[in-house]
This record gives sequence, structure tokens and C-alpha cells, in this order.
Amino acid sequence: MTVGVKMHQTLASLEGAAANLKTFSLETQDQGAKQMFADMNQQLEGMCKTLKGRVNYIEQQEPQYKMK
Repeated sequence: MTVGVKMHQTLASLEGAAANLKTFSLETQDQGAKQMFADMNQQLEGMCKTLKGRVNYIEQQEPQYKMK
């Protein structure tokens, strides 16, 4: 498995986790839990943004890592 594939898999996993946290936030009635899930979602979305930037950089530097 190449670095490119691993990076894309990691990004997809993080995006999935962020989506789950957002869903939890929307579905719960507990205001404390709602805020906690929303905060964690925001943190993961920031990580996704950072990792996407890194993936884009790697793909520019090493075209063989681009996903088809």
C-alpha cells in the first residue's frame, strides 16, 4: 500500500468520523453532549482540512500518489 493510498484512507476515515460526530450533535437532546460533539466535529474538520492540504502537496510533488 502506497503512502498516497494510506493518506486518502486516513482522510476518508477522518471525514467519516467528523460526519458521525455532527450527526450525534444533531440527534442528542443533552445540551452538554451536543456541544461536546459539535466541538469534536469542529476539531476533526480542522484536521481534515490540514490533511487535505498535505495530500494535495504530496500529489503535486509525487504525481504517482494521485488517486485515479
